[in-house]
Amino acid sequence: MQKSMSALTHPLWFATLLVASIGISLGFACAVPLAALAALGALTLGRRTALLLIVAVVAANQAMGFGFLHYPHDAVTIAWGGAFLLVGVLAVLAVDFVEARGARLPQVALYALAFAAAFAAYEGGLFLLTLATHSELYPYAPANVLRVFTINAATFGVLLAAGRLAVGAGFSESSRLSRETS
Repeated sequence: MQKSMSALTHPLWFATLLVASIGISLGFACAVPLAALAALGALTLGRRTALLLIVAVVAANQAMGFGFLHYPHDAVTIAWGGAFLLVGVLAVLAVDFVEARGARLPQVALYALAFAAAFAAYEGGLFLLTLATHSELYPYAPANVLRVFTINAATFGVLLAAGRLAVGAGFSESSRLSRETS
């Protein structure tokens, strides 16, 4: 998808990313793949629409959490929703930073670095917020971080492949997803 896409121009891609986030959140008990979605949104939709996507994803995740996953109705839980929004924004900005400096990289390297930057901003931001609020650090045990990374990496790869297939099927005439990845 081209960077010039907007959610209004290509609502199917935007909706695909949003619906995927909801399904994954429900399937993995609120482990929304925010880093993957931030990277895909920033790489394919551009910064402004990617930020809109993050707002929609966090809102949908919170609605699913409070509506179906029985999140506690307290100030701390609500504040963590804001924290997820903040780290999602940081992840989009991290992708923009990498992309601005990696224009000469092969697309596969650029996409891998962009995903890594998004994940580092996401997990790093949450870790710093956890430290600042004196919350428990058990979510950052290596096994937990690996689980979150795996969910994000799989989401990134599957949705990137789906986007490339959609381009190949003619849903878009020209796309950053359809270029060679070498």
